[in-house]
Amino acid sequence: MAYTCKTCGAVAKAPGHLCNPCDDKKKCSFCGAPQVDSNHICKDKLAAMKYVCDGCGRVAMEEEHLCKPTPIS
Repeated sequence: MAYTCKTCGAVAKAPGHLCNPCDDKKKCSFCGAPQVDSNHICKDKLAAMKYVCDGCGRVAMEEEHLCKPTPIS
């Protein structure tokens, strides 16, 4: 199932990888915090990020989760 961002139109396999995903609330898979929003970035999650979006500023582990991915150096 694909999710589409309501802000930038990007498509991802998981809603947490979008700027403005659907209203699903899930636990953080990195720190276990309950009811995290799409902007939640804990220390362990931030360490795993490899790309930043030049369009919306989001970070992701995989470039296909961003509108305009750029590797984090």
